[in-house]
Amino acid sequence: MDRSKEIREFLSTRRARITPEQAGLTPHAGARRVPGLRREEVAQLAGVSVDYYIRLERGRTQGVSTTVLEAIARALHLDDTERAHLFDLAQPTAGRSRRKPPPRPQRVHPTLYRALDALSVPALIQGRRMDVLAANRLFSALYTDFQARPHRERNFARYIFLDEAARILYHDWDKAAGDCVATLHLYAGRHPDDPQLTELIGELSLHSDTFRRLWADHDVLLHTTGTKRLHHPLVGDLTLDYVGLAVEGDPDQALIILTPEPASPSAEAIGLLASWTATSTTRPPAPEKTQNPTD
Repeated sequence: MDRSKEIREFLSTRRARITPEQAGLTPHAGARRVPGLRREEVAQLAGVSVDYYIRLERGRTQGVSTTVLEAIARALHLDDTERAHLFDLAQPTAGRSRRKPPPRPQRVHPTLYRALDALSVPALIQGRRMDVLAANRLFSALYTDFQARPHRERNFARYIFLDEAARILYHDWDKAAGDCVATLHLYAGRHPDDPQLTELIGELSLHSDTFRRLWADHDVLLHTTGTKRLHHPLVGDLTLDYVGLAVEGDPDQALIILTPEPASPSAEAIGLLASWTATSTTRPPAPEKTQNPTD
């Protein structure tokens, strides 16, 4: 990952979202040649010189202070996740020329395996790059059996963009795809030297026009809570809330639990799916294939 390119494109896409009126500036008369704020307007709002801001947007972040980054974050109306991403991208460049060793494979603690098995709702352990490290039977029945896939394909981003079944499962696949890319972008800011991340982004960019378009938006998302609306071929429509809980000892692991509202049709559907998984030794039927537009 090229940090200079990443910070340039992140800041330029954030500038493009904000009008002078939203930033509290009086717009100049006449047509504007660029959407959103100009560089000089961001510099004005942040209280730095235009030359300094231009150097920063070009990725020359050596020596940039926390105060300046905070001022730019305020000028661009960054939320907490975007602000953290900006700080990740602007880390000092000293020492980056030395290639870091590949990260060690992640391991799931035996206690977490027991916790997954004990849960009566779908749950998984998600690791770096949205890798699926472990999942209980109910999650496998709801989504897909990741453990039956080749090791490199046990990845949620690959599932979303490269598996036709994901388009059928999600009521709003476009939102799921956008959230997925924004989550990967946040990880990329923290771990730009991860070779498996580079491989994953290259593969998804090669095979998915949608991924390439969303990646160019440079949105970031901390995926901790939310709601998923799904359609399962066996039990029908479900609305499930999810929460991601950090795993102590490994900040790149999270226990993700999906729960229905009590006494709801979704809770009944989960109960039916649990009954099916308790008695079946095979995977649930795959969704029927439909004609989808070329991605």
